[in-house]
Amino acid sequence: MKWIYIFLSGVLLGVLMFFLGAGAPVPTVMSAMRASTAVAPPIAIPGPAQVDMAEPSSIQRVASTRFAPAVVIVKPVTNQLLIPVAGVSASQLSDTFNQARGIDRRHEALDIPAPKGTHVFAVADGKVAKLFDSKPGGLTIYQFDISEKFVYYYAHLDRYAEGIEEGILLKRGDLIGYVGATGNAATPHLHFTIFELGPEKQWWKGSAINPFTLLGGVQPP
Repeated sequence: MKWIYIFLSGVLLGVLMFFLGAGAPVPTVMSAMRASTAVAPPIAIPGPAQVDMAEPSSIQRVASTRFAPAVVIVKPVTNQLLIPVAGVSASQLSDTFNQARGIDRRHEALDIPAPKGTHVFAVADGKVAKLFDSKPGGLTIYQFDISEKFVYYYAHLDRYAEGIEEGILLKRGDLIGYVGATGNAATPHLHFTIFELGPEKQWWKGSAINPFTLLGGVQPP
């Protein structure tokens, strides 16, 4: 047994000499325990990705509006009727609706001066209700509007356009006649007005409506 102790002593001495020769500290049981129980520095774990919601992407903007309800903008109609005399602009119209005619009568129409033979057009769509030759109005046309609640009245015509007859459907801008001075007109012009009809829809009977603004005329300030 003695030689075993001698052998182990030699091994320990050799190990000790090895560490002393290398300049490294001799490990001890306590240092080994401290090394095994040392707390490792925390490992940074990335958190969830941060999304900037202040400004959606272009795709998000498209997606958010693709199925949005359509907004229909309806603009008011301020000039729904065509000026019936060729070559006349809205600025050339004069509001003669309230001018006196005789002692106790208003004109209740617009007079639109133009040379004899100037084209006269339908102001809107609608059916020809009556072609009539009267002493005051001369050659006239009574035209229903589409709803047949109103009548457009054209008077003092020199003649009717070819193909104009009662019952035909006119389209806005159709040629219907020519400016004249028939009836009691002193000079060539178109006498134009609108009548609001009663429930009987009698073309010769209605309440006159001033067409000045409906033709685009602007009242002076």
